[in-house]
Amino acid sequence: MAVNWTPPDPQSLLPVPGVALGVAEAGVRKPNRLDLTVLLLEPGAAVGGVFTRNRYCAAPVQVCREHLAAGVGIRALVINTGCANAGTGEQGLADARAVCDALAQHLGLAPQQILPFSTGVIMEPLPVERIVAGLPAALADAAPDHWLRAAEGIMTTDTVPKAASARTAIDGVWVTVTGMAKGAGMIRPNMATMLGFVATDARVAPALLPELARRVADASFNRITVDGDTSTNDSFIVIATGRAAHAPIEALDSPAGQALLAGLTAVARTLAHAIVRDGEGATKFITVRVEGGRDAGECLKVAYAIAHSPLVKTAFFASDPNLGRILAAVGYAGIDDLDQGRIELYLDDVHVVTRGGRHPAYREEDGARVMKRSEITVRVDLGRGTAAETVWTCDLSHDYVRINADYRS
Repeated sequence: MAVNWTPPDPQSLLPVPGVALGVAEAGVRKPNRLDLTVLLLEPGAAVGGVFTRNRYCAAPVQVCREHLAAGVGIRALVINTGCANAGTGEQGLADARAVCDALAQHLGLAPQQILPFSTGVIMEPLPVERIVAGLPAALADAAPDHWLRAAEGIMTTDTVPKAASARTAIDGVWVTVTGMAKGAGMIRPNMATMLGFVATDARVAPALLPELARRVADASFNRITVDGDTSTNDSFIVIATGRAAHAPIEALDSPAGQALLAGLTAVARTLAHAIVRDGEGATKFITVRVEGGRDAGECLKVAYAIAHSPLVKTAFFASDPNLGRILAAVGYAGIDDLDQGRIELYLDDVHVVTRGGRHPAYREEDGARVMKRSEITVRVDLGRGTAAETVWTCDLSHDYVRINADYRS
């Protein structure tokens, strides 16, 4: 089960005016499970997205990029689980486009107004016929309050659905932000197997949506890792339906733009944390904060070196304060002129290392006390400057191996 994360109460998930969600059982990979989801957007919605940086990206990622670049106005999203449609060559592209064509015909739209998403096993052909046959049921199910059903419908190895809502004030008007995500393994977003969708009724100039999605992703999904593997299918989409009564936001650095950015980021960060908490086999939620860097880039290098290290992650799983593993990761992170004599290391409230060596007051039983907690913060001060960055990760357990060994069974 996920670390300190339970499925949200459906009543806590606020409908976003201009968005309806429908879910169906299409039998994409396994029978008797929700595996096909549609999001329907009313005219006037603005959409932006960021996608995996994996050069071996899935067919739906390529089609999404094409359709967003076409600039014709996105009106629907279609998501299937069970098959990633990655590593499928030209046929995979044709299959992704065939799904868009079929949904477009149902809705009276152009295919370029549809964004397709897939998640699941790589290098297997997309069962287009089953997905197309399931579209009428998904459309018939569409309703504004189906966020939790949709969050269930996009799961793969997730153990719990991930969805969240918030309200934020813009120019004195309350706007709604609601989102959902899926992901538990193959998580190191570089924009995990990750899909994320966040919608708001805020009024935003359409040209701002790509940058808005990028900024939100950089503060949330691009700060998490479960196993360091960047998926072929990572996608994060931001939707602004424009139904709220405030004046249109024309600049993200304006007070209204900053208020919207904060609201979207809060929901996206909750979803990103939920992915880590539900990391395959996870028993610990770990915050890695690196301070005292010369710039954000080197802080992230160190934070990810710690968060990716199998030795660090297995020590956390065992509740073993073998904290030299953290120092080793700091040292190989790639800062050539790092002065180890300036490094400070803290484990929650315990000062472990000072001036690069063991703190005189540190006792292993203090480290063991912290390591037994389900939520732990590792804080490193590099002593080089004022920059700081935070990354969230989890431990690495026996179950991670079992889940991934059995994934295709």
